[in-house]
Amino acid sequence: MQSTTQAAEATTHTQPLAEASQPGRLVSLDVFRGITVMAMILVNNPGDWGHIYEPLEHAPWNGCTPTDLIFPFFLFIVGVSLVYALDGVKQRHEPLGPTLLRVARRAAVLFGLGLLLSLYPKFDFATVRILGVLQRIGLVFFACSALFLTTSRRTQLWTLAGLLVGYNVLLQLVPAPGYASAELLPGHDLGAWLDRTLLTSAHLWKSSKTWDPEGLLSTVPAVGTGLLGVVTAQWLRRRDVQPAEKVVWLFVDGTLLIVLGLIWNSWFPVNKSLWTSSYVLYTGGMAVSGLALLYWLCDVQGWRGWIKPFLVYGVNAITVFFLSGLIPRTLSLIRMPDPTGKAADTGLKEWLYQTLFVPVFADPRNASLAGAVTLILIWLGILWWMYSRRIIIKV
Repeated sequence: MQSTTQAAEATTHTQPLAEASQPGRLVSLDVFRGITVMAMILVNNPGDWGHIYEPLEHAPWNGCTPTDLIFPFFLFIVGVSLVYALDGVKQRHEPLGPTLLRVARRAAVLFGLGLLLSLYPKFDFATVRILGVLQRIGLVFFACSALFLTTSRRTQLWTLAGLLVGYNVLLQLVPAPGYASAELLPGHDLGAWLDRTLLTSAHLWKSSKTWDPEGLLSTVPAVGTGLLGVVTAQWLRRRDVQPAEKVVWLFVDGTLLIVLGLIWNSWFPVNKSLWTSSYVLYTGGMAVSGLALLYWLCDVQGWRGWIKPFLVYGVNAITVFFLSGLIPRTLSLIRMPDPTGKAADTGLKEWLYQTLFVPVFADPRNASLAGAVTLILIWLGILWWMYSRRIIIKV
């Protein structure tokens, strides 16, 4: 990652929103990204994994909780963002080779950062989980960027439909070797078999060892989530359509996607772990509607007095996501006397939680939630300082 100073994008420190309102930039996109990353940190960093409110947990298998919306929202945002970053290259008909090389390099960095999180702090290459959240972001970013640069919007829509239908056919009609029929149960589907075969159980999600929620085959429909962002961004960038009309059609499209997702759910259930086609449409519809609302509020109406906390998160999203995973693991390496008396010592992270939060709350779920919210506020202060100095760490 490299640090760059963005002073040229704003004229004064008293008008930080000016940089987000420059031509071709969506304030709403940065705000949407910031809200999403805040939510990621909230659900990924509870004080105690054994005490979590139900909406802050993933659905056990089929179904969709608010937590299950976060990752597809981020991939949708990746799709929108890459169009704003690469559209000039496409419009100018620049050579694709150098651009694709830059895209591949960025995707590789994202994948590498994900691997680093998986390896840290033990660096056990024999059992490291190869796939993960940042790895999937990198793969989706590369695939969607390549499709955007080399195909038309109509082709991208047909590709999206083909990915979702083809994935549905594979999972429901093609049984994994060793099974008499196709099954959509944990570890029984074709994608789980493929991961065990190519990656081996040693390199899968440690909570299961038989399947991976960010597996190889399920990355295919995840590309579809990114493509929804790609086609949405191209609609937003049209100069021949008025903003109000854009908003109306975004809400129409978002609602249609949600309805189609719910219909598809009747035979191919909404499921984050499998990233089912119905899940792509349902969560994609939610994402389109969410962006439409924020676009109307921030970019069309100009109501921006409330957005600063989300904006500072949004412009350094990957940085805060990566460090919020790295720093707690580092704190856990620092040993402290166990305040509960149940062990000889404990990690500093657990010590802080047991000392500062557990005694204050009667309900352990509230203590756990308070720990996560405190982390969000700490990062808010750090990111606010970075934003005030126009420090943006780019991947």
